[in-house]
Amino acid sequence: MQYKRKMGIDYGDKRIGIAMTDLLCMFASAFEVYQNKDMEKSVEYIAKLAHDNDVDEIVIGLPLNMQGEENERTDISKLFGKMLAEKSKIPVVFEDERLSSVEAEEILKKFEKDWKKRKAMLDMYSAQVILQSYLDSDKRK
Repeated sequence: MQYKRKMGIDYGDKRIGIAMTDLLCMFASAFEVYQNKDMEKSVEYIAKLAHDNDVDEIVIGLPLNMQGEENERTDISKLFGKMLAEKSKIPVVFEDERLSSVEAEEILKKFEKDWKKRKAMLDMYSAQVILQSYLDSDKRK
């Protein structure tokens, strides 16, 4: 039996947070922060990363406002997801990311006191929160 991972993405114009599951897809872990300078290059990098890590599904945070409505950021994340699915040939799903940064900040405060260091890691921990939320839901494969 070959195990596959799931990947979580917190997409941002400057930084993209990336998280991965364990091989049993039970737990999400912060993986890295990728500096986003160009959407096409970011898509290429993440598609390769997904293939190199045997990912069979990519979960992208969907930025909605507090009322659950879509906005300009939602459209950008959906475009990124569409491009990534086309390039990687890996299914992409979206997970509500409301308050993921707040939860990630709370996690980081427990082990990193320096705000600048926390800020540098926040995106990958947000991706971890998004991916874990998806794993804990009944939406997963």
